[in-house]
Amino acid sequence: MKKYPIYSVQNFSCNDIHRDFYVNTFKEHLKSHSFVEEPHRHDSYLMVFFTNGSGLHEVDFDQFEIKRGSLFVLQPGQMHHWSLSEDIEGFVVIFSQELYNLYFGQKNINEYNFYHSIHNRPEMVFEEKEIPKILPYFDLLIQENNLNAKFQLDKMLNLLDCIHIEISRKYAESFSHETHSYNVKISKFETLLEQYFRHEKLPSFYAEKLSITLKHLNRICNEILQKTATEVITDRVILEIKRMLIDKQLAVNEVAFKVGYEDYSYFSRFFKKQTGMSPTEFRNTVR
Repeated sequence: MKKYPIYSVQNFSCNDIHRDFYVNTFKEHLKSHSFVEEPHRHDSYLMVFFTNGSGLHEVDFDQFEIKRGSLFVLQPGQMHHWSLSEDIEGFVVIFSQELYNLYFGQKNINEYNFYHSIHNRPEMVFEEKEIPKILPYFDLLIQENNLNAKFQLDKMLNLLDCIHIEISRKYAESFSHETHSYNVKISKFETLLEQYFRHEKLPSFYAEKLSITLKHLNRICNEILQKTATEVITDRVILEIKRMLIDKQLAVNEVAFKVGYEDYSYFSRFFKKQTGMSPTEFRNTVR
């Protein structure tokens, strides 16, 4: 049965010095890593900026059109694959959270608004007039990566941070609600959700852990994500079920057990209510 892989930075980088940081042009990246066109995940952060060509990029079962100026930021664990035109060009950057946070010390990568939530849209499109704000940093990253110079990694990480700053400014303009102070609570909620969602599915559990009322948790979720706390929990559970179903290494009843459902019939009804398909039907729709 097919199992979809999880790639580390080391799967791409052959440089022992920069084992947790990979940079390449997209065309060169595909030449030596054609396997990335098949569904897979990363245990690191992934950034892709397209400067030419077209295609489709599927991220956690949502499809996005690729065009010049498309930029994608993926967080660890997100499932994705793409269908690309022959003339595709751009840049790819893969890096570990540990490398970034250790280098910048008190600044944590999750402080950037577009990394606040797994519910954030992974795509931004830089219009033609905006591309010059960000493209030079990618060009400089490639140039620096090809050198063997003193403080090379320092310069590359600072260039990456400049890219993050430009993305953050663009994101704040496009999604102004993401600057809301509720982001701190959303971040903590999702950290708890990652830890407990397989066994704790009641929003009251998370409200208690956050030391706030359930009403306030719902207010925060509605303000930032336009969803109730229950919907946020349900979405996370459904996403995990889908990820496991398309891996196909587990029987469907094993998937149910792994996400906390001992009653398979209930699990199947729950999944069908949320997706319109039974777990088996969903599994049969994916390649």
